[in-house]
Amino acid sequence: MPNFIALKVRDMALPFKKGDIEFIEILNGRNVKMLLTRSFESIFFIIIKKSGDKFIIKGDKTTRPAKVAHLQKALEVFRDNFCNDIITQAFAFNPNSLIDAHSPIVGENEILEKISFANKSGIEILIEIGFGSGRHLLLEAENNKNALAIGIEVYKPATEQVAKLAVKRNLKNLFVLNSDARILFGLINSNSINKIFLHFPVPWDDAPHRRVVSGDFANECERILKKGGIFELRTDSKDYADFSKEIFEKLNGEIKTYKNRELAVISKYEDRWKKQNKDIYEVIFQNHKISAQNDEISDFCFENFNPLKISQNFKNETIKGDDFFAHFMEIFTSENVVYLKISLGAFDKPEICFVKISNEKTGYFLKFPLKTKQNFKAHKQINERLKIWLK
Repeated sequence: MPNFIALKVRDMALPFKKGDIEFIEILNGRNVKMLLTRSFESIFFIIIKKSGDKFIIKGDKTTRPAKVAHLQKALEVFRDNFCNDIITQAFAFNPNSLIDAHSPIVGENEILEKISFANKSGIEILIEIGFGSGRHLLLEAENNKNALAIGIEVYKPATEQVAKLAVKRNLKNLFVLNSDARILFGLINSNSINKIFLHFPVPWDDAPHRRVVSGDFANECERILKKGGIFELRTDSKDYADFSKEIFEKLNGEIKTYKNRELAVISKYEDRWKKQNKDIYEVIFQNHKISAQNDEISDFCFENFNPLKISQNFKNETIKGDDFFAHFMEIFTSENVVYLKISLGAFDKPEICFVKISNEKTGYFLKFPLKTKQNFKAHKQINERLKIWLK
């Protein structure tokens, strides 16, 4: 995360604007301050933390903009206008990084909007899970310029590297997401996707329960695939191929299997396995089912709350359910407004969000939680706990 350390931070008269950068307001927390910042089209927080006789200035991870250059430029302006005696600096703003407005790295909500638009427009949608070096994903995007190509990868450096390659090749139909595909699949509308690729996942032959493919995963693939849509697994593990074939055979569709079939587009791993004379196995499932839509989750709305009373009664505490939790992490204040930093959702996929409480309205600030069942359960408990704090 870009940051710098200074010996002194001068007082600020806010709002402050310089060019495309605007510092809007300071939020006071128990241990840190947060500066609400607008940089070009991005809005996020900059953290100002006192550490001994020094100040650490850095971007907030929760609200970090997709374009790191927006954060870097804001830090540069803050440094030059409000700080003295810079000790260290771990960022270097490059003006050229602002030229191209297209950013291939997106969040879950943005990718859901793109999927919805593509479906309404009759655009084919391809998804690759765990794209690694991105060779197969990039070539699919190049060979299908009229399609929406989506890559999902849990390893963040791979996401950033493939995004750079997509920009370099001018692939404006390709978007990548640093997330768990199983979470995203639960949010996608039924009958939406044309092809799903899972190429050379970790086989976990000694621990099958850790595999991406499972009964629940296969059911979600069937649900989000259009009728006639394809799921394609390629693996060097015969055990994984047999395991996956057995699971997908239970669904409403057709299964085809291949061994050492030549493809025009192959991954880096396949190149490696072929040089080692390993066999490559394929399991291809074609969906024959039109699925019902998932039950709609209600909007994440709050009742109205008094910011002063919430501030007086705030507690750092955790609420736990069978499959969800909500943790009140921190409180920030600014005049007659309170911001709560809250971690919530499933135990294995938590999200961090801010809730803004003013005299006029209470609601999530900058981003909403994903519309998962666990997040909605947590949201309802957050609302109930805020009601208790009003008493």
